[in-house]
Amino acid sequence: MTNISLKQKINDDRLEQILKDIFLDPSMDLKKILILPPDLTRMHSAAGKITAVIYKLLKNDCVVDIMPALGTHEVMTKTEFMHMFGPDVPYERMIGHNWKTDIIKIGEIPSDYIKEVSEGLLDYSIDVEINRKLLDKSYDLIISVGQVVPHEVVGMANYSKNVFIGCGGKGIINKSHMLGAVCGMEKAMGQDHSPVRKVFDYAEKEFISKIPLMYILTVTTAVRDDVTIEGLFLGRSRELFEEAVKLSQEKNITKLDVPPIKMVVYLDEREFKSTWLGNKSIYRTRMAIADGGELIVLAPGVKKFGEDEKIDSLIRKYGYRGIKTILKFCDENQELRDNLSAAAHLIHGSSEGRFTITYATKLLSQAEVEGVSYKYMDYAEAIKKYDPEKLKDGYNKTLDGEEVYFIRNPAIGLWK
Repeated sequence: MTNISLKQKINDDRLEQILKDIFLDPSMDLKKILILPPDLTRMHSAAGKITAVIYKLLKNDCVVDIMPALGTHEVMTKTEFMHMFGPDVPYERMIGHNWKTDIIKIGEIPSDYIKEVSEGLLDYSIDVEINRKLLDKSYDLIISVGQVVPHEVVGMANYSKNVFIGCGGKGIINKSHMLGAVCGMEKAMGQDHSPVRKVFDYAEKEFISKIPLMYILTVTTAVRDDVTIEGLFLGRSRELFEEAVKLSQEKNITKLDVPPIKMVVYLDEREFKSTWLGNKSIYRTRMAIADGGELIVLAPGVKKFGEDEKIDSLIRKYGYRGIKTILKFCDENQELRDNLSAAAHLIHGSSEGRFTITYATKLLSQAEVEGVSYKYMDYAEAIKKYDPEKLKDGYNKTLDGEEVYFIRNPAIGLWK
């Protein structure tokens, strides 16, 4: 498979021509393909546009199935699907992924390897489970589409993460998230060879090398909904991912000279409906915010904590309490040991007492927010002072002279 690396801005016409040259090449001879794009929580990835172009190019002569790489997220609604992929991609082409029921075990990562990459902190094996559709031999090609961007668990998102987490099962999702949490997200974010990435590299080499898989990786920047593709990488080799990582480190990491005392982060209600997703506001800013500082999260669409009922109930029960407390809870409670991704999320969502976290919400009550160990602010009151329509990305001064650092979209970067 030819590898293509383009470290340059790609406009819509250029994108369509690149994809046309690849997928309309007679040597491809595609009769049935499966595309693995992200869901609406990655709407600034350009993956929706890429998926739509591939569908348009191939729909007349090839069966095109689309299975969003949901991980633990809810299945996309028709409205979300149309917003992500446009009106010309039929919702009926979508296959939902269920991380608990739709998977098959293809291998096991031994405990000795997990002990090695965690530097002795963990000693368990990991079942490698992926959606059974990826093993369907009727597909001539499986195309994983997604954005390389700093990530709190794996260091840099996408590449094989899209397969093992986005289309993965409970075992690898749970245990890889705990591995990332215990090893420390600050050590991983924005880096390539994190402990979790090493696990995915192992699984890629040992268990899916024979799957007819192509990666399409983007590096993007965005101003509101105006997305720019800064780089495009197509093929199978890890070197492509490494090139995308370097470009993302240039484009998606903001380095501040002085740690802000107060940061305000806005969560677009189209993307963020839970703290499970919305806590990117915490992950991506924690390396920047000052000790003793405050993070205010403007969260108009957040209406729950977990993406499913079980995880939501665990978050409500145990709260965002920090690594020592959550590990103690894990030792004492089987339900947390059975849901290690939830336990990891509780660790990630705590500031470990270093700064305060205030959620400004419309759809969660004060009791609910404070019940998971966050401070609460009424959304209407919050935007009187911190109006996301008036604040610009970066430093701002409010009417009463307070200096705040504002981030409109935490999902597209890392601040440190």
